[in-house]
Amino acid sequence: MDLLGYTFMQRALIAALVTGVAAPVIGTYLVQRRLALLGDGLGHVAVTGVALGLLTGFAPTWTAVVVAILGAIAIEVIRERGSTSGDLALALLFYGGLAGGVLITGLAGQSAAKLQQYLFGSITAISVSDVWFTIGLAALILLLGVGLLPQLFTVAQDQDFARVAGLDVRAYNLLVAVLAAVTVTIAMRTVGLLLVSALMIVPVAASQQLARSFRATLVGAVVVGAGAGVGGLLLAGWISVRHDVSVAPGPTIVLLALACFVATWPIGAWLRHRARLRQPFPEGAVAPLEAADHDDHDHGPACGHLAVPHDDHVDYVHDGHRHARHGQHYDEH
Repeated sequence: MDLLGYTFMQRALIAALVTGVAAPVIGTYLVQRRLALLGDGLGHVAVTGVALGLLTGFAPTWTAVVVAILGAIAIEVIRERGSTSGDLALALLFYGGLAGGVLITGLAGQSAAKLQQYLFGSITAISVSDVWFTIGLAALILLLGVGLLPQLFTVAQDQDFARVAGLDVRAYNLLVAVLAAVTVTIAMRTVGLLLVSALMIVPVAASQQLARSFRATLVGAVVVGAGAGVGGLLLAGWISVRHDVSVAPGPTIVLLALACFVATWPIGAWLRHRARLRQPFPEGAVAPLEAADHDDHDHGPACGHLAVPHDDHVDYVHDGHRHARHGQHYDEH
């Protein structure tokens, strides 16, 4: 508790809380669209943006925002036009962004240590202006990510249905990509550009183990992200003071989020197992059986009838014949 008396720790705590709340919001849409690695790709692109800031003398945070947004738009355009696969486009940005960042940092005459605070985070060294910058961008992410939830969910779930419903699919896809780029830049001082995707995705994976709807998943991911952000920062500070070592808050935050996933996974597996026992066959999976007055042919594997589930000691009538259900098996009727 004595750590909270320091102003640098108070600033770090605010930044960790805000980042932990905002990052999983966009991460939920990325997971829904099966683009979980998009955050990693944009994080590597943002390395080039940071290096450009060091080279030109501009604030690295702002240059990282601009370059990450341009990279997000490029990924979305390449993915939409289908000129190359989405994972290949991400791989190109992975390598090009990181290599370009390291090269430009050298040209700027900066050491690798200067770049490292952006790669792995330096939340305890965050300034007041950086805190306000983080709060402003996080508020924008929450406003759009939560305010446009029905539209963004529809586009992420079924783009064909979204087009029929009159939604501009391209615009919403670009919006998610741009918001992901903004999220990467506000989280780079908290967990670092190389770990930012974990703060976006891992809380969502943990929430999915217990949630049964998209809204519940989003809310649960925000709770896990906020808890991991604040808890990881305090845990790193406590270990550093108690054992006189230097523990980085960024990796601690990510590991705490992973611990939440490990803790929720067996609970989720147990809940899914119970759900399957209550309803072993989904509703509508088996067509209702109707009685018939005659049977034109012998039943067999090639008779063309769909398989139906059999319960113990229950009779049913099909094609004019009475059949007995035996256990949880299928036959060819």
